[in-house]
Amino acid sequence: MTKIVEDLRTKTDDQLSAELGSLKKEAFNLRFQAATNQLERPARVREVRRNIARIKTLQSERASAAAAK
Repeated sequence: MTKIVEDLRTKTDDQLSAELGSLKKEAFNLRFQAATNQLERPARVREVRRNIARIKTLQSERASAAAAK
């Protein structure tokens, strides 16, 4: 799990925004698959949700650090 956080910390703000957009699209598709009982890996929903939260947390940390300067 820390590997994921380390990878996210090395990305730029634009890369994080792009990653966030793709994860939101994936979460949307997973919700539809779950509703139609076509979900192959139910744990993937949790992974995507948590990765979205990690990115948002990192973005807010960066924003507050920039505001403090």
